[in-house]
Amino acid sequence: MLDLFRGFVVLIISLAVLVVAVIALLDAVRRPERAFASEGKLTKKKWLLILGAGALFALLGALGLIGIVLNIVAIAPAVIYWVDVRPAIKPYGTGRPRNQGPQW
Repeated sequence: MLDLFRGFVVLIISLAVLVVAVIALLDAVRRPERAFASEGKLTKKKWLLILGAGALFALLGALGLIGIVLNIVAIAPAVIYWVDVRPAIKPYGTGRPRNQGPQW
């Protein structure tokens, strides 16, 4: 019974890590390249590689192929992105023009 509960907790943590990592990766994809350079952060390509590796580890953790310790380590790039990089680059928007409705 205790092993079942432990497995359930590990699964919930693993899925949460996966969701956070994938959302961080998708957010970085949407941001313009110039935002990263203007704020003195690593390039967009490097951040996408780092976040992609973190998401891969999170996926492996959600599938139960790596231990919980490595799965928790997988969330580190996403946390750094959310706490340090995203607030700095957020004012640059997503690089897409905003739809302002019909132009009469």
